[in-house]
Amino acid sequence: MTKIVDHNRFEVFFSESIYKLLKNHLYNYLLRKEAVENSLKQEAVDRVLEVGSGISPLMTQTNRVVYTDISLTAIRTLQSTCGNGWYAVADCTRLPFKQNVFSHAICSEVLEHIPDDKAAIRELSRILKPSGQLIVTFPHRKFYFAIDDRLVQHYRRYEISEMEKKIRACGFIAVRIQKIFGPLEKLTMVLATVLYLFVIKIGILSSRPDKIKTSKVKNSISLFVRLFKWANQVYAIIVRLDAKVWPRIISTVLLMKCVLRENPK
Repeated sequence: MTKIVDHNRFEVFFSESIYKLLKNHLYNYLLRKEAVENSLKQEAVDRVLEVGSGISPLMTQTNRVVYTDISLTAIRTLQSTCGNGWYAVADCTRLPFKQNVFSHAICSEVLEHIPDDKAAIRELSRILKPSGQLIVTFPHRKFYFAIDDRLVQHYRRYEISEMEKKIRACGFIAVRIQKIFGPLEKLTMVLATVLYLFVIKIGILSSRPDKIKTSKVKNSISLFVRLFKWANQVYAIIVRLDAKVWPRIISTVLLMKCVLRENPK
């Protein structure tokens, strides 16, 4: 079994110029963003907290949102490109906010990166108002754990019953569970991870600014980004259909909408 070790894998990604150019066009980001936004369409959203936003936030339809990430690089990049809302470098197991101040919280593809995920869920319940809502997306089914999970330093994948138990212990009730990705997304990510490791090994990727200074290289990159954006929009349609066709039991990523009980025990 291949073991991939890095102190902060996403900090490495955030420093890659290519990653920053392409991240917001990725099909899986587009579909997660769509799912989260749709889950909040009929909600009376007041103040929103998005934890682990990285450089690609999912909640962009309101200015009343606080973006947090443990990476200073990510927050600085996001602040320079997004502009709206507020920004904070924060550990989601020790959030620097008062109790009962947010109406909604978004925690997408975050809990699997945290050793003590229950501590993070407790913090989210603390900062939410009574009857506040938490939107969680997470990698589903333990038997899918593979090289792509190790690359991005997942500690775990979840079974539905396990996630429901964790959120219930922190005062939440799951009111909806929705499929986001099916098996095709897992196959795609495994293949993409193998390709990424290959190009890293032979030294194609570099975050050095002098690599993209010439106009010829800049034009080539601009064309590649346009093609990448178009290809991901098309592929997102295919992946969306794949998720609809397959039963939830073999979905690879799920969205869980949770409501905080007014008097959690």
